[in-house]
Amino acid sequence: MSRDDLIGTNAGIVKSVTENVVKYSPNSIIIVVSNPLDVMTYQAHLTSKYPRTRIMGMAGILDTARYRAFLAEALDVSPKDIQAMLLGGHGDTMVPLPRYTTVAGIPVTELISSERLNAIIERTKVGGGELVKLMGTSAWYAPGSAAAQMVESIVRDQKRVLPVCMQLDGEYGIRDTYLGVPVVLGKNGVEKVIELDLNDQERELLETSRKHVKEVMDVLDKLK
Repeated sequence: MSRDDLIGTNAGIVKSVTENVVKYSPNSIIIVVSNPLDVMTYQAHLTSKYPRTRIMGMAGILDTARYRAFLAEALDVSPKDIQAMLLGGHGDTMVPLPRYTTVAGIPVTELISSERLNAIIERTKVGGGELVKLMGTSAWYAPGSAAAQMVESIVRDQKRVLPVCMQLDGEYGIRDTYLGVPVVLGKNGVEKVIELDLNDQERELLETSRKHVKEVMDVLDKLK
């Protein structure tokens, strides 16, 4: 499929499913797990007309899990001891943040060379494609596990800090674009958006990601 075909086909499915969710469960919180993730979250938001706090996409937790797994393998430590954060779109333009990556509280930059760290970041960006080549199909266990973490945090009001895709409304200087950012997830959905103090390089990478996502959003708008 071309990108336009994929967007058109999946947007139709997401629109139909969302209409029924709203019809039969109007007080629900929607978590989107369909690609292209950021734009399908946009489609679900357009259809549902829910407030932005009740509609989000699952991507950041999956991407962070891959990032942590690759780091754990390189450092020969448990991924449970690695805390990491990612911003931006799901895919090649995601923005891993080494400054906010630690191993049992130790900055990861003190434990690994910049060359190896950059290689892990690049591997994380194409982690989905790596799995498709190995398995012949898309991943399912890790996305399911990531979505379950989001559901659990909401249903049990755990207020966990997790990266999710949502509509930004001025955070990070961005409006009306769907990007991954760290949030507090509780019984009301997104209860707080956490705005990190990014440096110039990180802001530049986030802006590149924003432009990419906006381009795909524009494709969806034209298809309409």
